[in-house]
Amino acid sequence: MRGFLASSIGVTCAAALAVPLTPPAAAATSAPPPTTERAARAEAYAPGGTQSLPLAPLTRDRAPGAAAQGLPRRDVRHFSLVGVVWDDPGTELRGRVEVRTRATATGTWSPWQELETHNAEHSADPGTAESASRRVRGATAPLWVGESDGVEVRVRAESGPETARAAAPLPGGMRLELVDPGKGAPPVTAPEPEEGPRTTTTSAGSPASAEAVAASAANAGLAPLGATEIPALSQAETEAELGAGQQTKPYVGARPSITTRHGWGADEGLREKGFVYTKKVKAAFVHHSATGNNYRCSQASSVIRSIYRYHVRSTGWRDLGYNFLVDKCGNIYEGRAGGVSKAVLGAHTLGFNSNSMGIAVLGTYSDRKPSSAAVKAIARLTAWKLGIYGMNPDGKTYLKSGGGNLYRKGKNVRLNVISGHRDGFATNCPGKLLYGKLDTSRAKAARYQGR
Repeated sequence: MRGFLASSIGVTCAAALAVPLTPPAAAATSAPPPTTERAARAEAYAPGGTQSLPLAPLTRDRAPGAAAQGLPRRDVRHFSLVGVVWDDPGTELRGRVEVRTRATATGTWSPWQELETHNAEHSADPGTAESASRRVRGATAPLWVGESDGVEVRVRAESGPETARAAAPLPGGMRLELVDPGKGAPPVTAPEPEEGPRTTTTSAGSPASAEAVAASAANAGLAPLGATEIPALSQAETEAELGAGQQTKPYVGARPSITTRHGWGADEGLREKGFVYTKKVKAAFVHHSATGNNYRCSQASSVIRSIYRYHVRSTGWRDLGYNFLVDKCGNIYEGRAGGVSKAVLGAHTLGFNSNSMGIAVLGTYSDRKPSSAAVKAIARLTAWKLGIYGMNPDGKTYLKSGGGNLYRKGKNVRLNVISGHRDGFATNCPGKLLYGKLDTSRAKAARYQGR
């Protein structure tokens, strides 16, 4: 997304607190027995999938890179999220991508909806193993359309300053990706122990969520049933969780409830098994997912499963790009695996993924205000996570650029500890109206830390 560049069409990025666990006494009177709950979850689970359909020229010009490509209206298997990918991640799609979809429930077709075409700045830093992977593709931001069974798409290149003949060629190998998020959480498997120090790439280990689920149940006095939230921990508990070698500072906000990866139904077989860490978390970059606002909070887990599958299967990343996600009801979700309290290297802000975390608010906030619950959730999450690493959320810090369109590689850049994506890259993300609320999140987070 090159939202502030002269040639850009305006960009959005492609980053509420979960209800705490029910106390044991209440659970005994209202919840089904553990075995019943496990059985119900197992019956409800259905794996997701992706349909990948090649685009074809829409004009008589059949040459590669034709200025108009797409798919005519057609019936397809059920899906809920749509995006367009192409072969070379270094090639920009300079043009307009529009889709129409048919709702499964009503059989009616939507109006044309536009996808954000510039999405490269949501990716791993240049020169990293994840960025250099041959699996990585160029991609638009994904769009959540709800359960659908029909689709039509058109992609038109930008016209040049004089005539349509001067239009930039479209990228090669464009494909339409239709993502089915599936249903429910996959069955829990026995975790393997995590290996290696936190500040380096580690060997294969268990999903952080499996470890977190057990800790969550133990803290609540419950048997581990694949719980969906991580309850707030005291500062002493947080320090104990960090372990030897990481010194906490005096100002650490209370740990908010966080829906784990298992809670939102992550299929851990999709991602790479190893975890990659940096030394600390000095800053948080706030994003919007650019997936649109047409979702209910009860659908947030489905939206996240769809984004996860799109990031891994369609764009070729090692895992979900964001470290955390927040829905419009203020619920917080664990993103990239590796441990919610740890400095997990993400792929959210090109050039500034190291020593930072990415928080994506589900939705598009260029023209719509974010909810107060989402703004508050950002504050509570950053007060806790940044506090672990001794950072003042209402302060400034320095990060070294890994390379991008605002700062050359190696430049030491002074940034807000809570920054918007646009502060590290020339983009519209996280949308004008969410970006305008970051001062509120900064002030609230500092208060939550007791400053």
